Amino acid sequence: MRGEKMEKTKSSKFIQQHLANERTYLAWVRTAIAIIGIGFLVINLHFNFLSQHSAKADLMANIIGITAVISGLFVISFSTYSYFAKIKTIDNEVFKPEKNSVLLLTGIIVATMIMFGLYVTFIFS
Repeated sequence: MRGEKMEKTKSSKFIQQHLANERTYLAWVRTAIAIIGIGFLVINLHFNFLSQHSAKADLMANIIGITAVISGLFVISFSTYSYFAKIKTIDNEVFKPEKNSVLLLTGIIVATMIMFGLYVTFIFS
């Protein structure tokens, strides 16, 4: 490769934008991993450390765990789709920020946190 002259690509005009897109994608992946981790945390804490279980608490822990894992997988899938869609819009110079996707993903995160908060309140009250 040394000495060879590399040809510029269409994307090379927008290097900073593509790198920012990649950082945003990785931030959403980290967020998804955290959401999934909360689900595992709830289930692990509930079934390993709480000595008394009620049927309601068991059901609530299972619902939170399953919902968190599904939400995390959805966030990863959606952010991957968004990442590749943004590559095209950046290269074609028609990029528009996505407001609805940010609101949707924020809603998922807030709902997961509210469920976790309700669970903790229910368990320790």
